[in-house]
Amino acid sequence: MRLSTRVALAVGVVVPLLVLASGVLLIRLVAADLHAQQDAHLRERAAAVATDAKALLRATAADRPAAEQARTRRLFSSALDVGIRLTGPEGTVSGGPQPDASAALPARAPSPVTIRAGGARWRVLSVPVNGSRKGVRGTLWLFSPDAATKTQVEQVRRRVVTVALLAAPVSALLAWAAAGRAVRPLRRLQQRASGLDPRVSSVRLDHAPTRITEVDDLARTLQTVLARYDEQAARTGEALATARSFAAAASHELRNPLMSMGTNLDVLAGHPDLPAAERHEIVDDLGAEHARVLGLLVMLRALAQGDLVEEDAFGPVDAAELVDASAAGLRRRHPGARVEVTAAPGLLVHGWEQGLRSMTDNLLTNAAVHGAAPGGRPDVEVTLRRGGDGHAPAVVLTVDDHGPGIPPGARAAVFARFHRRADSPGSGLGLTLVAQQIALHRGTIAVLDRPDGAPGTRFEVRLPLSGVRDGGQPTLPLPRRDWLSGRAGEPREPQGFHKDAP
Repeated sequence: MRLSTRVALAVGVVVPLLVLASGVLLIRLVAADLHAQQDAHLRERAAAVATDAKALLRATAADRPAAEQARTRRLFSSALDVGIRLTGPEGTVSGGPQPDASAALPARAPSPVTIRAGGARWRVLSVPVNGSRKGVRGTLWLFSPDAATKTQVEQVRRRVVTVALLAAPVSALLAWAAAGRAVRPLRRLQQRASGLDPRVSSVRLDHAPTRITEVDDLARTLQTVLARYDEQAARTGEALATARSFAAAASHELRNPLMSMGTNLDVLAGHPDLPAAERHEIVDDLGAEHARVLGLLVMLRALAQGDLVEEDAFGPVDAAELVDASAAGLRRRHPGARVEVTAAPGLLVHGWEQGLRSMTDNLLTNAAVHGAAPGGRPDVEVTLRRGGDGHAPAVVLTVDDHGPGIPPGARAAVFARFHRRADSPGSGLGLTLVAQQIALHRGTIAVLDRPDGAPGTRFEVRLPLSGVRDGGQPTLPLPRRDWLSGRAGEPREPQGFHKDAP
């Protein structure tokens, strides 16, 4: 059923009910007004005939028949259209319209009341008549038929019912027409929205304000729903692309170590009498390949998480606590490494804590693995300070090592997927993960020489500084992320990621 039809039916029912309710109130008011007029007329006649009634009682008490007859005629003529009944010690005198003498009257009626007698209704008023002489004491009753009042009330009642019966169809038609005109913007919105199919078309709802609050609110809600659908569809597409990239990268990079492990296992199975030295060498190779496969899977999983992280995972992160935790983890993994940390307290970054921890872990691990002087132990220096200016404050993290350094022409390549030295024990994904997190947090990274001129490399990371600890800082829309597929690390840098070089 259409909305306009529902409105018409509702109005067609409600309006007659309102008319009837108003009619009931009107009938009561009309009846009260008519009774008030009738009662005023009774009181007026009572005041007019009270003197004649007293004179009649005096004539009756004095036993003067001639005077009594004259007073009676004068009493009835003064009453006009009102019935008179005068009761006294000598009897009752009555005249004019009034109920039958057998009709029960109230004991007294100082204010007009209604009685029923013989199917008729009468308004009755009683007035005591008292004189100074003996025998001059009685009650004057005045009667007025209620038929005229009843007729007028019935006429009003019939008109109210007639108006209610006419109001039902008329109000329903008017409401149907008005509602039909009022819902036109809603119908136009429905027609535009019914043709939208977000699964097969990129066309979205184009709505011009109608100045009708409900319609405009509904249109904005539909636009929001479609926008959320598009966002979720895009995220689903990214997730599928990440899954495909994960599978492709894993199958490509795991092929060689798995084939090598298979060969070593075949050798062990086919030559049970191998010398102990050769057997130990093959087992060591299997352990190394296993560690490489495990490390590769862990790094691929971390890259996939970075590509799929949502905005609600971001919050305030204490950079000093993050660096201290990464340094402590490095000392546990590399007990022989010397790690020196200088961190300014109170520097906050609005970001994904797990991703930032992965970034610092990989930077420090890279420095410990590749930053040792020949024949020496790893020596890593970590500094955290405030940088930038008043308009763009930043958290600056530097990681210095004492390794052979990186030639300027090769510095951009260290962030590419699976890029590693021939003798590197890593997966070639650690610095790629670092670059992913820096791009995700809208920061920059620079590969530099050590500032003191000594051999080694400095990685300098700059991230936007946040001054809000309780998570009130708004999160910018996350950039498109495709680090697992390898496209984000290309030189075109589509996500604002900068690999600076001196």
